[in-house]
Amino acid sequence: MAVQVFKAKVLMGSLPRRMLRFYGNAHKVFAIMPERSFLSGECPFGRLWVRLMTSSKRVQDRSREKRVRELEVATEKWKIANKVMFLMELLKSEPEMIMKVRLLEQYRRQINLPKPHKISDFIRKSPKLFELYKDERGVLWCGMTKEGEDLLDEHDGLVEENGDKAAEHVTRCLMMSVDKKLRLDKIAHFRRDFGLPLDFRVNWVNKFPELFKVVKVEDGEEYLELVSWNPAWAITELEKKTLGLTEESDHKPGLLSLAFPMNFPPSYKKMYRYRGKIEHFQKRAYLSPYADARGLEAGSKEFDKRAIAVMHELLSFTLEKRLVTDHLTHFRREFVMPQKLMRIFLKHCGIFYVSERGKRFSVFLTEAYEGTELIEKCPLILWKEKLLRFTGYRGRKRDIQTYSDTLEMEERELLYSSSSGDDDDDMISDDDDDEMDIDEVNDAYEEN
Repeated sequence: MAVQVFKAKVLMGSLPRRMLRFYGNAHKVFAIMPERSFLSGECPFGRLWVRLMTSSKRVQDRSREKRVRELEVATEKWKIANKVMFLMELLKSEPEMIMKVRLLEQYRRQINLPKPHKISDFIRKSPKLFELYKDERGVLWCGMTKEGEDLLDEHDGLVEENGDKAAEHVTRCLMMSVDKKLRLDKIAHFRRDFGLPLDFRVNWVNKFPELFKVVKVEDGEEYLELVSWNPAWAITELEKKTLGLTEESDHKPGLLSLAFPMNFPPSYKKMYRYRGKIEHFQKRAYLSPYADARGLEAGSKEFDKRAIAVMHELLSFTLEKRLVTDHLTHFRREFVMPQKLMRIFLKHCGIFYVSERGKRFSVFLTEAYEGTELIEKCPLILWKEKLLRFTGYRGRKRDIQTYSDTLEMEERELLYSSSSGDDDDDMISDDDDDEMDIDEVNDAYEEN
């Protein structure tokens, strides 16, 4: 009780500072109480160690010195692609692939478009993918251009080709989970990251009955459960690269002592000071992500290093080698990971990089990038880069066509189609400068 009263008096400033001696730095301050008691009554302790309350830093402040401009540019690039993809998939779900702009307002959070920015202005920025027009009553509608529809069809074909690889990654996630099953709505967070189709919860999950199946538990929740364990898939991506193990190898998951590839930010100078600790960390053995981790003690060094291995494996499965940190936190119990994942990311900045652009943080696998570009690009990533070449807007705003304008345009197209093909050059728009190359994001990016 005396200790609590003393703490309260110290925090409220009722004790003179000359009576206290302070030790430690700004983040860990301790005060030693002198031998003589200042409290009413006799205190059984000659000296009391009291830790004073300190204000915690924001993630932005802690990661400022570890910022990598190239990966921040990559974050912005992938954010633009994901916004455009969401809008394209939304329009595709409509019967005639058109939608009132007013109804798009309810998807502001998914598009990550805060007010006062207008949905119509966002659509205008990609005139080669989307088009706006007004009907007879003046209601504004949005649809896709022919180029946008062709791009979406190409994407569907690539997702179909990627189905077997995506099924392998989902199966390996089930193999890493402690109960060998995951909730379907949680896997939905990884849909775009793994290259899964829109209907994966309805049709896709039933295409691989030899790998997994959908089960319902007592509370009505749907889970994806592992059907059969594949030893060839219990090999981490790090083992494949470092040891050259193949899926044909007879492998049993257990203790690993492989060093993680590290790529520190150029501005981070403290790595030289911590070189000894980094080498000790790299030599420390850890449990494979595919081994049973129930016996690990939470908070131990072995527990944290296995969590790093799990996150390294998950990021290796993704198309962009990047995930939103919120999505990872949903799987802390299933993958036996610590509660404070952000602490792990920031501490091991040579393996991971945290970008705080926007409302949601993203974590990168640093070894997968060289500058702003991915080192290994799958077909779906190449498609995303192709999509980005169709996005962007600069120059004057185009007038939105009305219903009567559309009719006049159709009549004019019929007239031109009946004439000689030599006049086709007259129909080329003079707004060629409306497209903005995605490389200009580099110039638009500014350090906070």
